[in-house]
Amino acid sequence: MRKFRFRPVRLAFAAAIMLASPTMVPARAQENPGPASVADLAEGLLDAVVNISTSQSVGSGSTRPRMRAPEGSPFQDFFDEFFSERENQRPRNRRVSSLGSGFVINAEDGIIVTNNHVIEGADEIEVNFADGSTLDAELIGADPKTDLAVLKVEPVKTLTEVPFGDSDDMRIGDWVMAIGNPFGLGGTVTVGIISARGRDINAGPYDNFIQTDAAINRGNSGGPLFNMNGEVIGINTAIISPSGGSIGIGFAVPTELAVNVIDQLREFGETRRGWLGVRIQPVTEEIGESLGMDEAMGALVAGIIRGGPVDDGSIEVGDVIVSFDGKDIETMRDLPRVVAESPVGKAVDVVVIRDQERVTVKVTLGRLEDSEQLASADSDEGEATDVPASAEILGMSLAELDDEGRQEFAIADSVEGVIITEVDPDSAAAEKRIEAGDVIVEIAQEVVSTPEDVRTRIAALQEDGRRNALLMLANRTGELRFVTVRMD
Repeated sequence: MRKFRFRPVRLAFAAAIMLASPTMVPARAQENPGPASVADLAEGLLDAVVNISTSQSVGSGSTRPRMRAPEGSPFQDFFDEFFSERENQRPRNRRVSSLGSGFVINAEDGIIVTNNHVIEGADEIEVNFADGSTLDAELIGADPKTDLAVLKVEPVKTLTEVPFGDSDDMRIGDWVMAIGNPFGLGGTVTVGIISARGRDINAGPYDNFIQTDAAINRGNSGGPLFNMNGEVIGINTAIISPSGGSIGIGFAVPTELAVNVIDQLREFGETRRGWLGVRIQPVTEEIGESLGMDEAMGALVAGIIRGGPVDDGSIEVGDVIVSFDGKDIETMRDLPRVVAESPVGKAVDVVVIRDQERVTVKVTLGRLEDSEQLASADSDEGEATDVPASAEILGMSLAELDDEGRQEFAIADSVEGVIITEVDPDSAAAEKRIEAGDVIVEIAQEVVSTPEDVRTRIAALQEDGRRNALLMLANRTGELRFVTVRMD
């Protein structure tokens, strides 16, 4: 074990830093050094935060094997009669309950916001207020994709409500306060800061969480995260915890996302999200380079949904969407969120990179139905045995897509291009998970139909000094994706 000795010179240097530090702190930090106490703030907010308890009936039929008496036992008739009666009885239902938090956003109408997972599947929902009173609640609407739900109670007295704030105004390091019902203890106040913004924890398609180190535990779900003005800027939803208790990593749905969902649930009882009708994938550095982009950004259109809003040719496969309705699309996951937040039927400007030029198209959004069926890849795998290869390019054996090839690899009639019959396991193509049965549809946004087309296109890219080739591939069912393959 190494030992460290602190020398006087180091202590003196540290003291000098401590003395000098006030002049180094940004002016804004000096003006707002953090709350000395949140007692006054908490006192005015505690009555608006509620505890939510739910119960549901769950069947508990027995699956234990039937007991039998030993062979020849004089008690055989007794055993048969007893267990026959038990088996004829209906399975008993048991009641299970859960606890969570919520908060009042409209005192007059009795509107309360919480998490969907707090009330999901509940037969009965009760709201417990800070003064000990309890009211039955009605579920107005819920949205599993953002884990939000709206409840309604019939107030018997004046309730306390809290306003929404603008989560966009919050910065990393700003003070926040959480109030909730951890472990069923009732109104509990914790304070911390915003640790990060825009977190994607794979909880849903629109993840954009606020991360905070304010203590959030089981039972805090659905409770509010306040700024220091007493405004709700997030709804506490999830924690990372190996033990089940707080380790200072909690997540809240920001109000910039939540308010629109809550308004729709209150008005319609469901969400009505905008829909563009495209399948997308990330723009990697290699893809950006192959498309001649100065910066890898945006969402690459890998497919157009048949019958969708842009099935009219306004947006094409291979386009890179870099702006939607005036909002920059920095990464692929930005696009679904901003589209979903847009009103159904709205006409918006979409900026795409097409043939290395910025093109603006006008698109009228459709509605994203919850029952929307997404195309999925066929899981059956096949290997080429009798299909002759007519070209060997970039570690891939290629052939024209004829009837024999379609049958061998079970490729749909709608798929057109050049079939890959074999892939060298040590090639750059294998690194990108290209496999036999994939079909090359385009190379660098130009259609190919023969192995010679592929060879010619690759040679042209190499002559232009390109290091990567952008391939648009179709699987057996016709689902498209883009990959880049090194040509060096």
